[in-house]
Amino acid sequence: MATVYPADHASLAGTDIACHLNGSLTLLFLPISRHSQNILLSPAHVASISVWSDRPAASRPRVSLTGNVTLFPVVDDTPDREGIQECYLAQHPDARWWLPGRSEPHTVYWARFDPHSIYYVGGFGSEHYIGYIPLDMYQAALPADQVVIGGRLLVVQD
Repeated sequence: MATVYPADHASLAGTDIACHLNGSLTLLFLPISRHSQNILLSPAHVASISVWSDRPAASRPRVSLTGNVTLFPVVDDTPDREGIQECYLAQHPDARWWLPGRSEPHTVYWARFDPHSIYYVGGFGSEHYIGYIPLDMYQAALPADQVVIGGRLLVVQD
């Protein structure tokens, strides 16, 4: 369950860019994998995902997300399937061989991870924030290249 931040992100470069405006994560869900089987066995499809910098260390920021996974086993029932696929492939071009609906070697579904708890460790406790991030603050956060002015979303373009 890996995702990717833009390369120029201050502390989480290479870690995640969401295809959902509310901070939910898009996943390729392979029921054959152990973590997917554990999610399937959980009545609420609960999962925990950790995100950290490329070199984990006590002084580096990291976040742990706990939430629910919504599965879309019928490809055509996936909300905004074409948009999700385009967004996902923009960040994970090598995933094109694993897309749901292809003649993949294993069953693959689109899935959405909806966090309900965000725990952030900014580094050392005496120097950085450590604690829970309110869900509404997390969901309202924008990628570094987007700004809201006068109620309009502006995207910084090169």
